[in-house]
Amino acid sequence: MNVKQRTIQSEISISGIGLHTGQAVNMTIKPAPEFHWYKFKRVDLEGGPIVAVDADNVTDTSRGTTISQNGASVSTIEHLMAALVGLQVDNVLIEIDGPEVPILDGSSKVFVDRLLEVGFVEQEADRDYYEIKDNISYAEKDRKVELIAMPLDGYRLTCMIDFNSPVLGSQHASISNITEFIQEISSSRTFCFLHELEALLNNNLIKGGDLSNAIVIVDKEVSKEELDKLSTLFNKSVEVASEGILDNIQLRYQNEPARHKLLDMVGDLALVGRPLKGHIMAARPGHAANAAFAKRIKAQIKKDKNRKNVKVYDPNTPPVYDTVQIMKILPHRQPFLMIDKILELSDTHVVGLKNVTMNEDLFMGHFPGAPWFPGVLQIEAMAQTGGILVLNTVPDPENYLTLFLKIENARFKNQVTPGDTIIFSCELIEPIRRGIARMKGVGMVGDKIVSEAELMAQIVKVKN
Repeated sequence: MNVKQRTIQSEISISGIGLHTGQAVNMTIKPAPEFHWYKFKRVDLEGGPIVAVDADNVTDTSRGTTISQNGASVSTIEHLMAALVGLQVDNVLIEIDGPEVPILDGSSKVFVDRLLEVGFVEQEADRDYYEIKDNISYAEKDRKVELIAMPLDGYRLTCMIDFNSPVLGSQHASISNITEFIQEISSSRTFCFLHELEALLNNNLIKGGDLSNAIVIVDKEVSKEELDKLSTLFNKSVEVASEGILDNIQLRYQNEPARHKLLDMVGDLALVGRPLKGHIMAARPGHAANAAFAKRIKAQIKKDKNRKNVKVYDPNTPPVYDTVQIMKILPHRQPFLMIDKILELSDTHVVGLKNVTMNEDLFMGHFPGAPWFPGVLQIEAMAQTGGILVLNTVPDPENYLTLFLKIENARFKNQVTPGDTIIFSCELIEPIRRGIARMKGVGMVGDKIVSEAELMAQIVKVKN
């Protein structure tokens, strides 16, 4: 049974402070139609520009994920995105009157709770999953960052962090199914090191931080004066707890930092633009790596889409014409008859088959040490296939010839060697006029394109 797309039953309003800007912001999450995915609308800007959650729109990943489009930006989107993905919501419009999503408690919990309150409504269309078919990987060797997506019928995530810190150490977190997100991951809060906190303060960032929305890991000796300074800045008494963190909050999990990194991964991979099926494993991920990985998955989706547009034919299909019947239409003979079968034939397209064997005379003189079927002969075989299509449009085709006038945009993408079977498909680009035919030809071995070209031919009657 196919899973349907879903949106929320009614709109939700959430207000809070942006972590880095310190600006109060109001946000309304609204139902959206099928195939809408996640989009922000900056209602505080003229024209209400839309910013789509898309890897191609990422403009900053320094302290969170920022997307920009149509002259507008929205930052720190990852915790809200994680909540939407974790609850398997497919389509929402998020109206926001500021440049940053509110930080709230530093996790996805508030978003999740509010979304669960209003509930969801099933839509007509099937969920638009992208299923990982082959491993997709991303690495930054200098930072020892690695991410890999592997095939799986489900959505499983595994995350390892290692900051070379005696306090934090190496931590792991995982969920075997996205349905575990609510209980296991959504309440895990963001974290930073004390030295990062000081640098952020000095750079006029985390204006919205109040020590209630982040775990602060103490990775150095801290003097009483430094603690007093932090207490003054945040108007809250702080000490170093036994776990090596500031005692501003209590850990919800022993491995809460690793769980939060997994939360960020779930949110950042929403940048792919559709729900995923696969197992994602990550070592030392961050927003920049997550966004780059999402872009790599998007690129693979585009490749797969292009591949789907090319039909893979079964060479065992009973032929429309066998070799003897082809020779009644085409004047070519051994060793220059390049087509063994015609598999499909209509008024606008034709599919032919060529078996490449080592017994062909050409291999005695063409790279005998590396027997590759020449590209120029692939084009000839493609042209002969197209000739069958063209001659099929006239009565008594044996009384006509096809003369090729032009070959354009010829490309050779993969080698063809003895033992390969090439399937050539030719399709009319436009109707035949005044005996002139223009065709697009593609040669394939299995599911790989080996050659392609645009061909122009003229139908000529043979003089008696």
